[in-house]
Amino acid sequence: MKPAYKVAGASLLAVSLLAGCGGSPGGNSAGGGDNSGKKVTITYWQYSYPSKVTEIKKLIDEFKKQNPNIQVVEQDFPYDQYNQKVAAAMHAGKGPDILNLYYGWIPQYVKEGYLQPIPEDFMSTQQIEDYYIPMIQDSKIDGKYYALPIAVRSLALFWNKDMFQKAGLNPDQPPKTWDELIQDAQRMTVYENGKLKQEGFAPDVQGQGYHVFEEVLLRQWGVTPFSDDHKKVLWNSSPQGLQAFQYWMDMFGKDKIGDPNFETDYETAFKAGNCGMIIDGSFALGGFKQALKFNWGVTTLPTKEPGGTESNFGSYWVNGIAKGVSGDKLQAAEKFLKFLISEQTQKEWLQTVGELPAAKSLSTDPSITSDPIYGPFVKGLQNAHATYFVNETEERQAIIDETNKILLNHAPVDQVFNELVQKEQSIRDKYYSGQS
Repeated sequence: MKPAYKVAGASLLAVSLLAGCGGSPGGNSAGGGDNSGKKVTITYWQYSYPSKVTEIKKLIDEFKKQNPNIQVVEQDFPYDQYNQKVAAAMHAGKGPDILNLYYGWIPQYVKEGYLQPIPEDFMSTQQIEDYYIPMIQDSKIDGKYYALPIAVRSLALFWNKDMFQKAGLNPDQPPKTWDELIQDAQRMTVYENGKLKQEGFAPDVQGQGYHVFEEVLLRQWGVTPFSDDHKKVLWNSSPQGLQAFQYWMDMFGKDKIGDPNFETDYETAFKAGNCGMIIDGSFALGGFKQALKFNWGVTTLPTKEPGGTESNFGSYWVNGIAKGVSGDKLQAAEKFLKFLISEQTQKEWLQTVGELPAAKSLSTDPSITSDPIYGPFVKGLQNAHATYFVNETEERQAIIDETNKILLNHAPVDQVFNELVQKEQSIRDKYYSGQS
């Protein structure tokens, strides 16, 4: 399995391997109708994220115009039900032809037999790695790719400029270090009769918080999260690991800057103008652009100290062809997949969903890198790490369960940290030992 890569800015060079319609990779054109002339229906499953659902439906209509003999039926399901729906359908032999899934689920989906490798005659391993930025190599399993992204994401700090100004802070100077973030957040946090009315920063665990801990705080404190072969958890390999965890947990209590239970969630609080700062992914832009009624900005993530190590969490959703799809359906699925990952689709996706193009040739586009909103996310990709999850659902739940012992029951931080390391290690041990 491939070790984690970070995206190096120097490697983001334009390539000219693209062939076919609209910068479509691989051996055949994305448009022009299917070869057989037969009517073929394929199904596409994704989870219910409004901006993505809207855009996929629009893309399906565009694809239909180019390929009138291929009917694509889209179905979407709530995020918290998606994996269960896929599992039930695949085991019953009634699954979709193309699945949209989080990159962190790929190992489990492959292990369960839900996906087939990307056919070499459709797009070879070398073509994939020439076409995409290096970060996607984290999804390669035993030398094979099973799914391909339309876009990639990184994290950035969103701030409410109006709230900064009201608190006596410079609205055009967001924090550059974590200590500055906490100080600014304390200036904006408001309690009335002991009840939180406005939070300066939204600390969270199950949104982007656990990614910030694993790939940002740990690395900035000098800790590499996992061994190169992904098998060993290294969070406690030095005292700095516990220090980073303590710093993170202090944001939820000691620092008095916010509460994870404030309003429905951190995005809701920010949209309502009741939160000064949040950390979120570029995918949030699709909804924020229309919803935010105040002056706001986006900047790169803080560092431990001025000029310190920059780190970010990179992630992506991918599209894969289900195992067992063959014949005319496979040809149709390949055509639709090629259409989805084309440069033209990636450009549209940036504008409507907010996720960043995954193609090398678009990642250095000045119109994107110099944009005040998209630019910080693109810069974040230069030092982004995509966590190699072996079972993302279990790993996320372990962090939620363990941190709740601190947040709800005031358990000792060092004790919880050690238990969390043991849980994470046991999840990896189970996966690599071949257990289900």
